[in-house]
Amino acid sequence: MNAFIKVLKESFNFSGRSRRKDYWMFILFTFVISIILTVIEMVMGLEITEDIGILTTLFSVIMIIPSLSVTVRRLHDTGKSGWWILISLIPLIGGIIILIFTLMDSEPGSNKYGPNPKKAM
Repeated sequence: MNAFIKVLKESFNFSGRSRRKDYWMFILFTFVISIILTVIEMVMGLEITEDIGILTTLFSVIMIIPSLSVTVRRLHDTGKSGWWILISLIPLIGGIIILIFTLMDSEPGSNKYGPNPKKAM
């Protein structure tokens, strides 16, 4: 939960580095919250259409900027430019490449994006 809150606090910070743990805990909590909101929508009948719910749509819109910023910082942690996030616009292949980059270990020591966040812990 602390990693999720930490990412939310740094929502508009596109510089620096983000640990693999912070990134994946954010993804996990976002996924769990989406599932909970979907169940609430189904029970309460808050669906706009059969596939689109009010709460999940609102949550997704709110999470766009934090998701982008933590992904850019995660790419920085692996030594990649944040602009690599644009490769995700290529169907299937782009998503696989971003997945591989986010699974990679941190670049040891400092890089041009800042000090290794693992060493700060």
